[in-house]
Amino acid sequence: MSFRDEALAANAHYAADMADRDRPAPPTRRVAVVACMDARLRPEDALGLSLGEAHVIRNAGGRVTDDVVRSLMLSSGVLGTREAVVIHHTDCGLLGATNDRLRERVAEITGQSVSTDFLPFDDALATLTGDVRAIEGDARLAFEDVTGLFYDVRTGRLREIDTG
Repeated sequence: MSFRDEALAANAHYAADMADRDRPAPPTRRVAVVACMDARLRPEDALGLSLGEAHVIRNAGGRVTDDVVRSLMLSSGVLGTREAVVIHHTDCGLLGATNDRLRERVAEITGQSVSTDFLPFDDALATLTGDVRAIEGDARLAFEDVTGLFYDVRTGRLREIDTG
């Protein structure tokens, strides 16, 4: 059975058991989370969040890119979130990588040349601090509090980072 078939079967069970079908669009906990797409991290589970409680925005590295800011503007400006959380993690694939090597790898696999900036980094905590500060410093975002958390993929533990 393909993943597609498994996913559609799983979704049929999920939809049949869905309890509260009339949830409002704004997240009830009034929080937006930016996190890495790493499969070893489930932000909702790590933060104790249930369906409908938060906006979760994921990308490679959990970076605060223009597209993430676009989503955060809607989250805070239209849908009423007031807290933001940024989660980076140990053993990230972008840590220590280079754009040149990542572009080469994409070209090897796809046969296509790309000029994308994959936003690799050498210091995970400094990058997390920078991403938190990017949210704090953006006047288009209406967050009252922004927190930086660092996730350990081996233990599942989160620790708050002083982004001073």
